[in-house]
Amino acid sequence: METTNTKPYYAAGIAAFVIWGFIPFPLKALADYPSGQILFFRVALSVVLLLLITVLFRRKNLMQTLALVKASKPREARKFLLFTFLGGSLLTINWLAFIYVINHINIQTGSFSYLLCPILTAVLGFALLKEELRANQWVAIGLSALSCVLIGTGELTSLLFSLLIALSYAFYLITQRILKVYDKIVLLTLQLLLSFVFIAPFYGQLKGSSEVALDGHFFLMTGILSALFTVLPLFLNLYALKELTSGTIGILMYINPILNFVVAFLYFNEETTAVKVAAYILIFISVIIYNINLKGRKKTGAGMVIPPVGTTAVLK
Repeated sequence: METTNTKPYYAAGIAAFVIWGFIPFPLKALADYPSGQILFFRVALSVVLLLLITVLFRRKNLMQTLALVKASKPREARKFLLFTFLGGSLLTINWLAFIYVINHINIQTGSFSYLLCPILTAVLGFALLKEELRANQWVAIGLSALSCVLIGTGELTSLLFSLLIALSYAFYLITQRILKVYDKIVLLTLQLLLSFVFIAPFYGQLKGSSEVALDGHFFLMTGILSALFTVLPLFLNLYALKELTSGTIGILMYINPILNFVVAFLYFNEETTAVKVAAYILIFISVIIYNINLKGRKKTGAGMVIPPVGTTAVLK
């Protein structure tokens, strides 16, 4: 039996998370602009890129997805529409909160969110989808809760934003697990298209009172944000999932927030406290404990949802 060379798939997965690890750079370069305005153009440009890719290279996948929905029972069709809409709404909330946190609070808070996200997703999967959790995973969940308490005692605002980002994306992952039989790129395209339709009428409110001109710098950086930090790593992850297990992808995923922390301290000179350090160490230990004994994980990535935000999460 011929053995598959997994090196290209590992390279693709690692490359995606390394790219997402440096997402603070384009966001910080746009710090003078309102978060809502950055969100608007990031969604718009990502939609354009994904529509072009779908029309030019993935038309068959689009037709298959639409045929699958059309052939399904009315209840399944309604579920598809409902959770696609919810997915678009949750992504919009997640993107806006993440952009705001990176530019107006600190990179550490955004990174902490995505260390929490897999654990929160596991809890929601247990509560809503009746997915089983091993004993070591419950221990990890308890340690994660303790890390939240530590963060909350120091800066409640940071904790609340971390939870908003983590929960919005965790709920997004749950909706996508329910839609796991459909093509991921087609779903993402539809969700971002819905997101754009939802936010377009509110552009004035998203822009706020800002008088900063939308110059070449703005469109260059939002273009980089959309193409290089959204669509490119997304496709690298989909390629990696062809051969790597979801457990492997889940472990590789932590390259992202670790790089975020390194960038925050070494380049942007962010400061921290002893309590925060303790909380970060605790959540990192919980991540290791959570991923012990991966033998029971599925050998395919069929249920894995790859986030366009800049991170991914562990899915069973």
